[in-house]
Amino acid sequence: MHNKRHRRWARPLTIAALTFALAASAVQAPAHAEEATPPSKSAAPQTDLTGSARSAILMDADSGTVIFEKNSTAALPPASITKIMTMLLVMEALDEGSIKLTDKVQASEYAASMGGSQIFLEPGEQMTVEDMLKGVALASGNDASVALAEKLAGSEEEFVKRMNAKAKELGMTSTHFVNCNGLPAQGHVSSARDIALMSRELLKHEEITKYTGLYQDYLRKDQPKPFWLVNTNKLVRFYTGADGLKTGYTGEAKFCLSATAKRDNLRLIAVVMGEPNTKTRNAEVSKLFDYAFAQFTNVPIYKKGDTIGTLQVQKGAVAKLPIVAKHSYSVLVRKGDAKGDIRHELVLDKKVEAPVKAGQQVGKLIVYRGGDVMNEFPIEAPASVDRAGWWKLFKRSTGKLFLNE
Repeated sequence: MHNKRHRRWARPLTIAALTFALAASAVQAPAHAEEATPPSKSAAPQTDLTGSARSAILMDADSGTVIFEKNSTAALPPASITKIMTMLLVMEALDEGSIKLTDKVQASEYAASMGGSQIFLEPGEQMTVEDMLKGVALASGNDASVALAEKLAGSEEEFVKRMNAKAKELGMTSTHFVNCNGLPAQGHVSSARDIALMSRELLKHEEITKYTGLYQDYLRKDQPKPFWLVNTNKLVRFYTGADGLKTGYTGEAKFCLSATAKRDNLRLIAVVMGEPNTKTRNAEVSKLFDYAFAQFTNVPIYKKGDTIGTLQVQKGAVAKLPIVAKHSYSVLVRKGDAKGDIRHELVLDKKVEAPVKAGQQVGKLIVYRGGDVMNEFPIEAPASVDRAGWWKLFKRSTGKLFLNE
C-alpha cells in the first residue's frame, strides 16, 4: 500500500497508571465505562516498553483492565487493523444465522479490483465464507474483505455504515471508518484504545482464533495450484500463546499490530501503532506480553456456560430467563496479592418489563475486593421476550390470586 497523505506525528503522552477501560459483553461507552480498583498502585511498568510506537495499549481481555497505555486515544490511520471490525461483523452474522461458513461468496468486479494485500480473487470467483475469512485473517486480503462486506450488506458502503454503528456501540470515540479493509482514505482513523476495544469484542467469539492463530493454510485446494496463505502476524509462530489478531501497514500508518496471547487463564491484548518496521513492532508487543504475564494473573468469577442467576420478566410471554455466562468473567490481580477477599454480587434491574430484546442490559455483576469495587460487568438478556397476551396474563394473575389464598 502506498502513502497518500502526510500526518504530523503526535507527541507521546506519559505512561498512564493502571486503569479500568471497559467491562465485558457488548460494551457501550456511556453505560459500561466503569472505574475499577487497580491491581496495585505500582502496576504500570516504570519504563516505556514501546519506545518506537506512536501509540500503544496493553489490556486484559476478560476484565478490560488497562495495564499500560501510551498516547492511546490519538486518532491515527489504522491500516489493515481495520479488518478486525470486518471480522467482528462476520462473526456476529454467523452467530445470528444470517450467513453460514459454507455459504458461497461471489467476488464482484469491485472486490477483485482491490490492490495491496490480496488473495487475487477473479471477478465472479466463488469461495465459501470460511475461506474468505481465512483470506482476511491470514493474508489480510483487501479483496476478500470487500467480498464479505458485499455478501453481508449488499455493498461496501452499507457495510461501512454498520462498522461505524458498531464502533459507536463499543464506545470507540476516536474511530471513523471509510472502508472495510484499511486502504488509505481521508478521514479513516482509529486509536490504540479503540482497536483494543474491538479486538476484545472479537475475542468473545472464541472460534475466531481458529483462523487468526493459524500460521499457514491453503485456498483453492481443489485446483492444480492451491494458493498458499502465510499469516502476516509472525508472533503466532514465535511467541508462546499468541493466536491473533491482525497486522497492518501503509506508508502513512507505518507498521501496526493488534496482538493477543493467552497463557493459563490470562488473555492479553496488545496494540501498537506507527512502528518503524516489523522487527521492532513484534519485539515491542512481545515486551508488553512478557511484562504482563510475569506480573499478573486472573481470578475467575464465572466461566463460560455457568449459570449466573435468573431474570424476572414482568408481563412477558416467558416469566423467567436464566442468565448464563456468554464468556468468562474474571478480574486482574498482581501475582502475590491476596485473592481471598474478592467477592461478587449480581444486581439485576428491579423492574424488567416485556418486550425485552436479546442483548439488552438488565443489570450488572459487581466484583469487590474488601469494600472496594474492582469491576462492574454489564449483564444482558440472553434472549428476546415478547409481551404476553391478555389471556396468559389473566391466567398468570388469577393463578397468583389462588396461591395467595
